[in-house]
Amino acid sequence: MQSNERVGREQMLRRAVLAGDEAAWRSWYEGEYAGLYAYVLWRCGGLRDHADDVVQETWLTAVRRIRRFDPAQGSFAGWLRGIAGYVLANHFRRHQRRRTEPLNGQLPAPDIDRQGREKAERIAQALSLLPERYENVLWSKYVDGLSVAEITAASGESAKAIESLLTRARQAFREAFEKNE
Repeated sequence: MQSNERVGREQMLRRAVLAGDEAAWRSWYEGEYAGLYAYVLWRCGGLRDHADDVVQETWLTAVRRIRRFDPAQGSFAGWLRGIAGYVLANHFRRHQRRRTEPLNGQLPAPDIDRQGREKAERIAQALSLLPERYENVLWSKYVDGLSVAEITAASGESAKAIESLLTRARQAFREAFEKNE
């Protein structure tokens, strides 16, 4: 969809939503849910229970703050991702505190499922610490499956710049991941 078409459509939806049109909200929700969920699930290291919580809180925040959304400043999908980024950071900070607090004075015995889950949580935590630019290039490469040439074409940057960005993003991810061990 062209930028002008997107802005016009999103301005119309925003006006309808602000006027109380439930069908407009449903249309927006149905149009954006799958993309938002995929993004959050990736950021949650594949842990669906965390992703479900974060997506729900993201939508609730979006409903409360819809007046602040300006289609001319960026897409609704991008705005939702921005909200999700803050929700994710808060979610994992809260979860990290709870996970380190023993229940009834005793930590549960480790098991293989729990170890796999903890690794996924470390991945999610590491992703939440990355700058948005790093996260976006990693998403493009590993989730969208784009080649360096395709990322280059979409970004307007040189192939060398994208390769360098990917190298820095991978290194930052590794450091953040190892820091959470």
